Amino acid sequence: MPTITLRLELHNPTKVKQEMYERMTEVNTEFANWLLDHPELNQATSKIFKAFSSQRFPSAVVNQTIREVKSQKKNQKTKRFRTLWCCFNNQNVKVEKKGEFYTVSFPTLEKRVGVPVVTRPYQEAWLNRLLNGTAKQGAAKLYKKRKKWCLAIAITFEVKPRHETKVMGVDLGLRYLAVASVGTKSWFFKGNQCAFVRRRYAALRRRLGKAKKLHMIRKIGRKESRWMKDQNHKISRQIVNFALANGVGVIRMEELTGIRKRATSAKEAGRSLHAWAFHQLQTMIAYKAEMAGIRVEWVKPTYTSQTCKCGHREKGNRNGIHFQCKKCGYTLHADLNGAINIAKAISGFAA
Repeated sequence: MPTITLRLELHNPTKVKQEMYERMTEVNTEFANWLLDHPELNQATSKIFKAFSSQRFPSAVVNQTIREVKSQKKNQKTKRFRTLWCCFNNQNVKVEKKGEFYTVSFPTLEKRVGVPVVTRPYQEAWLNRLLNGTAKQGAAKLYKKRKKWCLAIAITFEVKPRHETKVMGVDLGLRYLAVASVGTKSWFFKGNQCAFVRRRYAALRRRLGKAKKLHMIRKIGRKESRWMKDQNHKISRQIVNFALANGVGVIRMEELTGIRKRATSAKEAGRSLHAWAFHQLQTMIAYKAEMAGIRVEWVKPTYTSQTCKCGHREKGNRNGIHFQCKKCGYTLHADLNGAINIAKAISGFAA
């Protein structure tokens, strides 16, 4: 079953509540770092918190933190936690509707009280599904973003699979971020705006680097990432809508482990490809397709850009965005030809 994360902003929490949330986060982070060095971490239960501190703290949060620390240490992902937000399992977060307003309650340092949340039609639709049982509530996380406290709730739900038999291929690239092909229809997503923005940010980073303004470099890096994520969201939504409008039941994409080889120069690879989130776009297409009941299949990328519909394969068939078969003379936009071959899975399916 697909899972989404529903982000809910807490509506105007009092100063006292905000300070309590801050304190909970601080204690939770300190506890997690203390656990990292504890010799009995693998056998730890919520009772271990008493050895860390005598203060009152929600056992529901303690249990989730122990699980997180165990996972992190097992995978050796971190040495110390800078911030570890308080998390709760599905049994410790309650969603309710009171009149026209929605509230959430979760364990805190005080008694449980329903906190109103800011909702828009999208959030309300998912909260209603939680309340009527057509979706299942998962774990939740209390966190702060841009000076606002929020609660992120995982929601799982069932999707009826589509019975359409059409297959759509999606080719990702540099000049065209994505090309989608199904039957005789196709859609091109140009990459010139992305390339322009990337070059602008790269030039700005160079100037800031010379001025030793490392904080600003990190700040614009985050801004650039947010911009690219927004672009990927829009592109992936359009691709899935295009699939739905054309009766597609399966979307096929390449495994992109070797996509760096497509860049024509090291500079192009570094600026346009190394920084650009191919994997993020693929992930967004995949989960949006899954939510719509469309199956996603992965194919091997080998020779999809070099193979003609007549079956002839030759590196010289492709020259940039132009494809012309050296054997039969067939011509087509190279990325569209790649999308068609991906749809046909000419190189076989990835393991």
